[in-house]
Order: sequence, then structure tokens, then C-alpha cells
Amino acid sequence: MSVVRERTAPRPLARPPRRTPRGPARRTTMAGVWPYLLVAPAVLGMLYLLVYPLARAVLISFQDFGLRQLILGDAHFTGFDNYRTLLSAPEFWTVVRRTFLFMAINVVLIMVLATLVALMVERLGRFGRTAVLSALVLTWAMPVVAATTVFQWLFHSEFGVVNHALTGLGFSRFDGYPWLAHGPAAFAILVTLIVWQSVPFAAITLYSALTTVPAELYEAARIDGASGLRVFRSVTLPIVRPIFMLVVSLEVIWTFKAFVQIWVMTRGGPGDATTILPVYAVQTALAGQRYDLGAAASMITVVLMSGVLVAYFRQMFRQEAEL
Repeated sequence: MSVVRERTAPRPLARPPRRTPRGPARRTTMAGVWPYLLVAPAVLGMLYLLVYPLARAVLISFQDFGLRQLILGDAHFTGFDNYRTLLSAPEFWTVVRRTFLFMAINVVLIMVLATLVALMVERLGRFGRTAVLSALVLTWAMPVVAATTVFQWLFHSEFGVVNHALTGLGFSRFDGYPWLAHGPAAFAILVTLIVWQSVPFAAITLYSALTTVPAELYEAARIDGASGLRVFRSVTLPIVRPIFMLVVSLEVIWTFKAFVQIWVMTRGGPGDATTILPVYAVQTALAGQRYDLGAAASMITVVLMSGVLVAYFRQMFRQEAEL
């Protein structure tokens, strides 16, 4: 009797169920998302604190927005009427010219003095460098309102140190001289204050850039008989030019929109001798509760400042392309 053995086909092996990748792959995914989660609160806060007020100001500049509209909220659009009112006012263009003059004087003085201070710090010894840099940092750290108040007392007509010192040197006409009551004198004091506050940042930044210039280039230039001015123009400036241009652009922005110093010290006076565009915008908004005109003046300030920076950067890029 034969035994028939049935041969059965082998059963296919069951595939193991797919599992969600764990370990390195999941960590890589989280590592790619985690930085965005960390910066999200800062980005949202910046959008709320910067973008929303800017958008709100743009909206108000196209509306009839006074004290009544501020309380009741029934503002209606007027198109470009606010801009036409400002651009047709002669005093507005006087303020524009004064703003550009104020900005140009400040930026030139700041960059010249900051460059000289940075070059001096580079040549000082360890102790002198530490002392000068510490003084610059302390000056830079002083609050704007506190520094402005100090300058007010320095140039006070009765109790000011400046009048007392000048009188003691024999200049008797400065006895009780009202500095802030004369337009050119008040303008010069504000320029001095802003330059004094701005030089530390520019000097420290330029000194940091000077430390990146190789010493071999200086030695080669001296061996070739180049003077100090020629060394700075042909060796130092081309290397630190990007940082120099960055500092110039920042100073243009900061001096163009200077407000706190002027408002605390003179409020744009005497008359309108120290009124520049930011101060003019606040004065326009507060004088007759014309917040629409104030917003329009602010928008024109932003446009003019952006135009200055765009023209400046185009010139800078053109010079870099030629080099």
C-alpha cells in the first residue's frame, strides 16, 4: 500500500505592519520645525507692534479722522485730500528742507567724528582702549530723555554751566544768554546733542571693522611710502566700506526720524526753527486734533526716508560693481 504524500504550496510570509518612523527621522522633522516655533512669538509680536500701527496710519491718512471720529469711530474716506492739503502748504516744504539739512549735518558730523575716534582707539594701548570704549558704551547707554534734560540744564539761561563758563572766560554778553530762545542756537544745540548720542555706536562699530584689516597691508603701504591719508583711502576704506555704508544708512534713518530730543527740549521752537517732519506730524495731529493730516505727514516722512535710502543704496551698489 503506497502512501501518497500531498505536497502543499508554501504559504507566503506575512509582511510585518509598517510602523511610524521613530528615532533619528522623527528627531530630524522636529528639529526642522522647532526653530520656527521658537521665533513665532517674536514674529507675531513684531507684526502686531510694527505692521499693524503702520497699516492703521496708512488707513487714517485717507480718512477724515478728527477728535469726533476718534471717539465715535464714524470716519469716512476722503481719498488723497489730506495729502493735497499738506503738499500745497508752503510751511510743509520749509519743514522738508529743514529736515534734509538737519539730517545731512548730523550724518556728516557723526561719521567724521566716529571715524576719527575709531582710528584713535585702534592706535591706543590696552588701558587707553579700554577706557575710551568704556566711556563710549556709557554714553551710548544713557537714556535719551535723561541726556536731553542734562543738555537743557547745561544751556539754561540763568543756571547753565555753559553761560557760567563763557562769562568766566570774559564773554560778558553770554551772561543770562537764552540759548533755546534763538533759532540757530537751538538748532546747533540739538545737532550737538544728537551727534554726541550717536557717535559712540558708530565709533564702536567702525572700530570693530578696523580690527579686521590685516596688519600686513599697513606694513606694505608704509614700505611703499604711502601717507596716513593715502593708507586710509586705499587700504582701510575699501575693506571696511560695507560696514561704513551700513552705519551711514542707519544714521540716516535715526537722524531723519529724530523726535524725542527735539520734543523734550524745544517742541519744535522757537517758532518753527527746530521743527522737522516727525515733529511737524505730531504738531499737526495735536494742534487741531487733525489726526488724518498727522498720519499723512508721517506717511510722507516714510516715503521720503525710503527714497533717500534707495538712492543711497543704488549709488553704493554701483560703486561696488565698479570696484
